[in-house]
Amino acid sequence: MGSARNNQEPSGCEAASRNATAPEPGFAPGIAPIDPAAFASAYQIDPRLPALVPGFDAPFYQAGLAGYSDAAMRIIARRQGCPLCVTEALLDRSLLDGGRGFAKADLGELDNNTPAGPEDHPLVGQIMGSSPDEMAAAAVKMVEQGRRTPKEYRLIRERGLASAPESAGEITAHERTFAAIDVNLACPVKKVSRKARGGHWLREPAGAVEILRAVRDAVPDDIPVTLKIRRGSDDTPEAESNFMRVFDAAYEVGIAWATVHGRTVEQKYVGPSNWGFLRDLVKRRPDRLIFGSGDIWNAEDIFRMLEYTGVHAVSVARGCIGNPWIFRQANNLMRGIAPKPPTIAEQREVLEHHFRLSQAVNGERKASLLMRKFGVRFSTHHPNSEDVKRRFIEVKGTDEWLAVLDEWYTTDSERAPEPAQA
Repeated sequence: MGSARNNQEPSGCEAASRNATAPEPGFAPGIAPIDPAAFASAYQIDPRLPALVPGFDAPFYQAGLAGYSDAAMRIIARRQGCPLCVTEALLDRSLLDGGRGFAKADLGELDNNTPAGPEDHPLVGQIMGSSPDEMAAAAVKMVEQGRRTPKEYRLIRERGLASAPESAGEITAHERTFAAIDVNLACPVKKVSRKARGGHWLREPAGAVEILRAVRDAVPDDIPVTLKIRRGSDDTPEAESNFMRVFDAAYEVGIAWATVHGRTVEQKYVGPSNWGFLRDLVKRRPDRLIFGSGDIWNAEDIFRMLEYTGVHAVSVARGCIGNPWIFRQANNLMRGIAPKPPTIAEQREVLEHHFRLSQAVNGERKASLLMRKFGVRFSTHHPNSEDVKRRFIEVKGTDEWLAVLDEWYTTDSERAPEPAQA
């Protein structure tokens, strides 16, 4: 697993900031005595998780990662045992005004992010925006899967849900695309914050609470509304006070859980995530369902965070890019099985499937470009990682992608021996 801690690229809202530090452990004083394997094998999931979202039967899930976690990445994660996935952050205004169906807004760029049918469930839809009314209308559109006319959604945005006629046809639980709606109050990218989105709201707690209340009131009671939040805008006492105000109010208005990232907005992705903050928060609010995020780089880290902090589930973000096996390994730890790295054959199978799925979601041209950065991350598992990385960077189409697999991803027994050194 050590090589996977190198060559990390920014992801999620971090994609625009390009300033992430290399993977390092979270800040967790006194964590050394923890035995993640022993803890995992004895762990019992909190029954509230599957009760809220059927199928959410393990204490970890794939986070929404802008520029990465489309339907193709989600399906690959699910095939390796991921019980729950979150979409990339969808901008409220783009959901209401632009694109086809559920167009994805990646910090302003419209793109396809189509949920992929029965295999892509349960799925949490994450939204981010500036206005309580727009956020509420966007959440309704996601839940209803756009069954009203654009004019009716504009009316909801301008005058509230009561002003619009009933949606055409009730959506059953079986038909629903999204099992929950997640409100993003965490994204630290400046161009998002300047538009009063994401982590900006930690500096305006009253506005944050208005957004949470508006979304919870607009979404049907049987669909959980959740929250993604950072531990503060910065490290000042005022910032922590603002965090607690938003955090406590969120549960008061009816959110099901909060995923708390252990970095501040000001930190972006620089420096360690503060697991000690998460531990203290759980102790201060023991009755709340709280999830943790930040510096989860391997399967053992999932259970280190669970034991050290007491959170009820762990969000896996950068640590699962090019490493869907983290979910298989985590499930195995819970069964008392030591995690094993993927074989060359297993790597090839996933790489081939991921590319094909990406083509189906994005088209060949875009898939070829998108999968280059996945290839860079996948290459860290290969014994010849630098050579494989360079080859993936050169890929321009399906044939070239398959050629890399044929060159480097035959099974161990089929691989030709390396030439002898002179």
